[in-house]
Amino acid sequence: MIKLTFCLMRLPHLTRAQFQDYWINTHGPLVASVRDRLRIQRYVQLHSSAPELSQDIRGSRQAPEEYDGVAQLWWTSFDDLAAINSDPAAQDAGRLLLEDERRFIDLPRSPLWWGEEKAIF
Repeated sequence: MIKLTFCLMRLPHLTRAQFQDYWINTHGPLVASVRDRLRIQRYVQLHSSAPELSQDIRGSRQAPEEYDGVAQLWWTSFDDLAAINSDPAAQDAGRLLLEDERRFIDLPRSPLWWGEEKAIF
């Protein structure tokens, strides 16, 4: 399985609660509505808890500011991803998601990358 991991930082005008509400109740259903066009096999949102809950563990590691959440999306293969690039319906779906992401995600502060899962246990 191929996975896209997207570490999300909210736009400055949003509270954590507003960000997480929009993400789960608006963006989540939007992603679900285009999953077939984009060949997405699985989509998970990891919503961060209140910052004070992570304060001790972050401090012990001198960790940077935490993310507001992490999105993970799975595809079967890189071939599936390549097929998306030549499919106009998939390209439209991708533009739709990006347009919505600009409403709540601080994109320049939100790293994302492709990876391949390596299960340990």
